[in-house]
Amino acid sequence: MLRAEAKVPESISFETEGDIALAQIDIALTDGVRFGMVLADADAGYGSSADFRAGLTQRGLRWAVTVSVQPTQKVYPADVELSMQATNPGAGRPAKYPQPSTPSVSVVQMIDMLGPKALRRCSWRCGTKGMLSARFASVRVCVADGTLVSHGQHLPGQAARLVCEARSSGERKYYFTNHPTNTPRRTLVRAIKARWGCEQAHQQLKDELGLDHYEGRSWLGLHHHALLTMIAFTYLQHRRLTSALRAGEKTGTQYTRSATPAIITGSTPRPYRRAASHHLRSVS
Repeated sequence: MLRAEAKVPESISFETEGDIALAQIDIALTDGVRFGMVLADADAGYGSSADFRAGLTQRGLRWAVTVSVQPTQKVYPADVELSMQATNPGAGRPAKYPQPSTPSVSVVQMIDMLGPKALRRCSWRCGTKGMLSARFASVRVCVADGTLVSHGQHLPGQAARLVCEARSSGERKYYFTNHPTNTPRRTLVRAIKARWGCEQAHQQLKDELGLDHYEGRSWLGLHHHALLTMIAFTYLQHRRLTSALRAGEKTGTQYTRSATPAIITGSTPRPYRRAASHHLRSVS
């Protein structure tokens, strides 16, 4: 379909997923929206995008992102140093790029070098089948996403925390965060796993409110449809939180507004789950 037929504005040009996300974050910040942390997965390349991570850091935001499960992702030790010493003094041209004091290794190798005892069990949320837990390890690194020198090798880039999750199935997942060095392991794990709430929101928007049911071919139509589903979801979230707060008041449970974000991220206490989810189920 031609651009004109779909009524796509002429001002719209190609942008990467990361650029679009950063632009949306800027709009939210300009509108006065404040949030504690940015979470992202690797499906659209957010976690593996150096520009996206750097953009979040430049905006002074805390972030935790999933890295694409690829052994090719390289990192350097946090204490890596750069020098301009020539690899062969007295012969040939001087080095064009600085040389790292230690070579880069894959995220898999970096975690393995910590030893098996580095992976410790940590729980983060009570699921439908009990407490969810896995083994986690973390280490401070410099991501190998700096200047490309040669043969696919990158110089050290942004410093970050590399977190490894080892599941009972044998699967491993890797994450980058910019949390401070002294951040407790449990805090890192809960920050990473908070993205479950985002996944639940998308699933409810699609399954219950029809976000993915649009079959039109108009730019404006698509945006109107997405906006209406978001408004409906926001209203239902308000009703669900109100129900949970009232249930807490009736039972005398200490349940204050400061706990509200925990409900949004999917960690609604068990006594309130039925009342909290009633409105979304009744939509269909």
